[in-house]
Amino acid sequence: MNLSVHVQGIGLVGPGVPNWEEGRKQLPGTAPSVAEKTRVPAPQALPAAERRRAGVAVRAAPAIGWEALGMAGVSPVDLATVFTSSGGDGVNCHEICATLASNDRSISPTRFHNSVHNAPSGYWSISSGSMAPSSVLCAYDGSFAAGLLEAVAQVCSEQRPVLLLAYDTDYPEPLHGVRPIPDTMGVALLLSPVAGAGSLGSLVLEGGAAFAREPADTLQDALAGTDAPRDSRRAQPAPAAGAGRGRRAHRAGRLPDDLRVRVRVRVQPC
Repeated sequence: MNLSVHVQGIGLVGPGVPNWEEGRKQLPGTAPSVAEKTRVPAPQALPAAERRRAGVAVRAAPAIGWEALGMAGVSPVDLATVFTSSGGDGVNCHEICATLASNDRSISPTRFHNSVHNAPSGYWSISSGSMAPSSVLCAYDGSFAAGLLEAVAQVCSEQRPVLLLAYDTDYPEPLHGVRPIPDTMGVALLLSPVAGAGSLGSLVLEGGAAFAREPADTLQDALAGTDAPRDSRRAQPAPAAGAGRGRRAHRAGRLPDDLRVRVRVRVQPC
């Protein structure tokens, strides 16, 4: 069985890409890429005390979420969300590990608070005033695929919009050596069960390809051997929605071959 949803809004932040408007030009190659570190804006919707405590992941997730909602003109108050990340806040993890390896092993309460994987979801509820359900997932390199599956399942089963927020941050050394994410990147998709006047395109999850032994191709292979952040692989289908072209992409987690999960997504104009 295929599951179909409509994209009502997109948020994007990454290296040289401050927002979706710039990303939709750079990702398909119609504008030159900008070689600069990710600039994550301050979360202005948060109270001052929470803003001071916000780490990179906490700042990146609301930034892409607000951009997607602003594009669609949708209020966040009653909007369900799905947050997904392969590792959360890499800098915060590094600082905690460095403290534990030092003579003074007292962990900052703020560091400990931000180390919880659902911290961005909690800050989102504070900034948006939303009391709607929120799911927070982690599946290593399959995190975006897992988040997309969860969000699409909620949209189709409950027949209501869902905001998907996927993000990752880089780790300083020595953790960077074993988890080489080059920089912070995130993408948000506002998904709806019905098309609207401002729909950017539709996503179709093809159920026939839910399980497969062979590894993922298309996105992962296209970027293999490059310095593109892992999250930039997941952003590649988005330009097709913006440009009106149909594309097919495959995503798979790093699992044993007999347990490997493949998600086939067809992107098409409305």
